[in-house]
Amino acid sequence: MGDSAAPAGKLEKSYFDVLGICCPSEVPLVEKLLEPLAGVHKVTVVVPSRTVIVLHDAAAISTAQIVRALNGARLEASVRAYGGAGQSKVSNKWPSPYVLVCGVLLVVSLFEHFWRPLKWFAVAGAAAGLPPIVLRSVAALRRRTMDVNILMLIAVAGAIALKDYSEAGFIVFLFTIAEWLETRACGKATAGMSSLMSMAPQNAVLAETGQVVATQDVKINTVIAVKAGEVVPIDGVVVDGRSEVDESTLTGESFPVSKQTDSQVWAGTLNIDGYISVRTTAMADNSAVAKMARLVEEAQNSRSSTQRLIDTCAKYYTPAVIFMSAAVAVIPVCVKARNLRHWFELALVLLVSACPCALVLSTPVATFCALLRAARTGLLIKGGDVLESLASIKVAAFDKTGTITRGEFSVEEFQTVGERVSKQQLVYWVSSIESRSSHPMASALVGYAQSNSVEPKSENVAEFQIYPGEGIYGEIDGEGVYVGNKRILARASCQTVPDIVEHMKGVTIGYVACNKELIGVFSLSDSCRTGAAEAIKELRSLGIKSVMLTGDSTAAATYAQNQLGNILAEVHSELLPEDKVRIVDELKAGDGPTLMIGDGMNDAPALAKADVGVSMGVSGSAVAMETSHITLMSNDIRRIPKAIKLARRTHRTIVVNIVFSVTTKLAIVALAFAGHPLIWAAVLADVGTCLLVIMYSMLLLREKGSGKVAKKSCASSHSRKHGHGTSHHCSDGHHHEHVSAGRMNCSPNIPFRRHLELNCWNRGMALLSSRNFPDDY
Repeated sequence: MGDSAAPAGKLEKSYFDVLGICCPSEVPLVEKLLEPLAGVHKVTVVVPSRTVIVLHDAAAISTAQIVRALNGARLEASVRAYGGAGQSKVSNKWPSPYVLVCGVLLVVSLFEHFWRPLKWFAVAGAAAGLPPIVLRSVAALRRRTMDVNILMLIAVAGAIALKDYSEAGFIVFLFTIAEWLETRACGKATAGMSSLMSMAPQNAVLAETGQVVATQDVKINTVIAVKAGEVVPIDGVVVDGRSEVDESTLTGESFPVSKQTDSQVWAGTLNIDGYISVRTTAMADNSAVAKMARLVEEAQNSRSSTQRLIDTCAKYYTPAVIFMSAAVAVIPVCVKARNLRHWFELALVLLVSACPCALVLSTPVATFCALLRAARTGLLIKGGDVLESLASIKVAAFDKTGTITRGEFSVEEFQTVGERVSKQQLVYWVSSIESRSSHPMASALVGYAQSNSVEPKSENVAEFQIYPGEGIYGEIDGEGVYVGNKRILARASCQTVPDIVEHMKGVTIGYVACNKELIGVFSLSDSCRTGAAEAIKELRSLGIKSVMLTGDSTAAATYAQNQLGNILAEVHSELLPEDKVRIVDELKAGDGPTLMIGDGMNDAPALAKADVGVSMGVSGSAVAMETSHITLMSNDIRRIPKAIKLARRTHRTIVVNIVFSVTTKLAIVALAFAGHPLIWAAVLADVGTCLLVIMYSMLLLREKGSGKVAKKSCASSHSRKHGHGTSHHCSDGHHHEHVSAGRMNCSPNIPFRRHLELNCWNRGMALLSSRNFPDDY
């Protein structure tokens, strides 16, 4: 892929599909091949997707040289093209000629009962399929590493020495065909990752000149044009035009979102039906979709505690079993035991069983598929260890403002206290200072000022400072002004609060102080998010206790609790950031693993302290996103119980994989010790178990119960996949149609305009046939 990743020294990060990686035992080989090369700074091997990521100096070493180094060990490497599995899809569509020739010759050898010389076709078949195995074995031996290819080569040599020619042929054929099937299975998972990384286009159109330029060259604050049917190339803010945008690729939301001037748009989302001009707010490498791809990539490389334990066991398992195999072969010879053939066959079975591929793959493949599935639904999980912790959560702690509630405040009342300043002057001061803040209350106060013909001027504010959990301070017109909750009054050395506050409307009360004197009060109201109550009820059905932690007033917290239907187990209000950390600690000690969900800078310490921290990615602060373990790309907190279900399902998958991998090995070894040492069965168990572990893990990429459920929810899924209209009945009883172009992959030859015409026609016919006309039609 070769996209720039590290500015220091102009390093380049390149991605390679390496089909020859069939298990973690080949990781040391890849590292020993690449790390000594001049210009290579870091090598990362992602076994589940058979990907090698190399951070290198492009001037010192090219991607072609890296490919040559890998292919010198017959690892079938190729540079991954941007946004696609590229050559991997083509190269593994059919088994290699070695596998096909081996299979044909082996079939011919099965007729040896009719003509004995046909048994030699089995030897020829083994010889035909061996070249790739031999070359990889030689490469591994040259770098003093033991891998599965060497074990298979010894097993084949042993079978031929024992004159079990058919068995030798079957060992080669089963191993090579299973390798191909594994590559095919991994290719599908890799294709999912590639599609994630290629959601944003590589080119953008400059609005002023119409010139097409590479997104990598577009600077911040550049105005670009996005036409109907085009994908937004870079994050930005709409400066002109109106449109519906399909954000399902990024947030998982099924319905389009209306965009107008000042609306945010993200790279990788589809502009459906209008022309918009977008002022970029990020470089292409720092867009939301680029961050998503980076997070998934980093998450693949972080290992859970289960995976670390398995890797440690595997490190000692292989040498121990090889030593045991050698002992089983040598000791009977030394003591001159009878039936040496049986002992040699038993030794070969143990040797084949020395490769712990399936066991080592049981965790990372399942984790990889779960992380990819989560990313597709708008959840960025930062690693397998986070996924493992999420499966064991017992308590969910929610912040209120911007998490349980919308964070879209409206000013109910704004009053001056005393006669020191006029209301217009006070509104100007407060809105100007608040315009420097990103808190949801700030935008409400700025909006209130503008609606009252007062224009805030943030450039007139000096010495601006935020006091987490209290409020803000700024100097304007030579006056030091404090704005915040009741705690800000103590910082402002203001002791008196008039009785008027008790009679104000709204649930959140704000105070304005200047020169140790209260000069104004205001009240704001906020409402709970759609689906908040549903999410908390679903968490309760999963056995998870939900609590609220808020810095807002007790009245505001009680109001939110009443809106939810009193379903929260505990409500803690008027908390400072350190209070939230303390309560999270208490919940962890008293109830068990704790999940914290928040969106603001005030929540960052608690997010970091919790076993798993979830930040609201769309509305959340940058600090919250950095300190959290999971980023929720949409504001729909109903995805949180879905994430926990996915984590638990992943845990069950890993347990099944581990149990299946271990019991299969034990069964083959037990069968051998019982007097039936079948080498071909050991090979089949080894490579077949790997294949089954991969395929079973890939079920995580599918939504659970996607059969019948998909039919019931075909409206939303069909709109995303095929670009047809969807319909639903709202609470007002009206029948609404939604048009979502999705990926437009159902009819690639039909122009976008024709899709819209068809949708409009379908809508009209549906309305005429039902005679149920909405008021706004």
